[in-house]
Amino acid sequence: MKAYVFPGQGAQFVGMGKDLYLENEEAKLLFEKANEILGFRISDLMFAGTDEDLRQTKITQPAIFIHSVATYLAKKTDEKPDMVAGHSLGEFSALVASGALSFEDGLKLVRERANAMQEACEAEPSTMAAVLGLDNEVVEEVCAQISEVVVPANYNSPGQIVISGSEQGINLACEALKARGAKRALPLKVGGAFHSPLMEPARVKLAAAIENTVFNKPVCKIYQNTTATGSDDPQVIKKNLIDQLTAPVRWAQSVENMVKEGCKSFTECGPGNVLCGLIGKISPETETIKL
Repeated sequence: MKAYVFPGQGAQFVGMGKDLYLENEEAKLLFEKANEILGFRISDLMFAGTDEDLRQTKITQPAIFIHSVATYLAKKTDEKPDMVAGHSLGEFSALVASGALSFEDGLKLVRERANAMQEACEAEPSTMAAVLGLDNEVVEEVCAQISEVVVPANYNSPGQIVISGSEQGINLACEALKARGAKRALPLKVGGAFHSPLMEPARVKLAAAIENTVFNKPVCKIYQNTTATGSDDPQVIKKNLIDQLTAPVRWAQSVENMVKEGCKSFTECGPGNVLCGLIGKISPETETIKL
């Protein structure tokens, strides 16, 4: 069985998607449709903007979504996926690839998500940090002991977790985690505490948009971040997508479950190759392909 997987925020780079736009007519039409929906030429920012442009959440998220879906549609085969999954934002790309969402509706939801998350980031100083070399249980225990807001946000691979919270909470947690033996506990250059309780205002806004959007039954199961299990029930998918903003991304557990259920090969669609690297650590015997 073969899975297609889609990256999240952080995979962006200046020039992303330009080759696709120039070489693939279907991709070009997709980019132009996106420009029309968004009301500005995001393709110009993707192809020739600055790093600073692409770091803005309201730009980053639609850009990665557009690039990922265009990459998937431009692949040289029409085969349908047996499974799909996406890391955080990538879950929206996965939903389009599986037929659960149209590209247009997916982009509108991503725009709503990005704007709501940016507002939540600006409302309260917050950040994230990468923690290397500790078991999940130790990171969870340390976070639970901090009086400030700080929680595990991304279970990326064995020994690699990202934590999320207030700036003070992250600073306190990093010191405590180093004392417990973390190889690294390093604050990241991000503008907010994604996948933490501080995203609750964004979750409420996104929930309303998701509830008003038509979701179809996908052609295959999507393994969702919040549960790490596969579903093809549109109502379950909606609920998990809403919960995702304030819940951790269980990426390692998702990949483990996909492998247990027969996945032999993962194809990453979108900018960068972060997911191929993580999958190689989670399940070294599994094939990874980068489109």
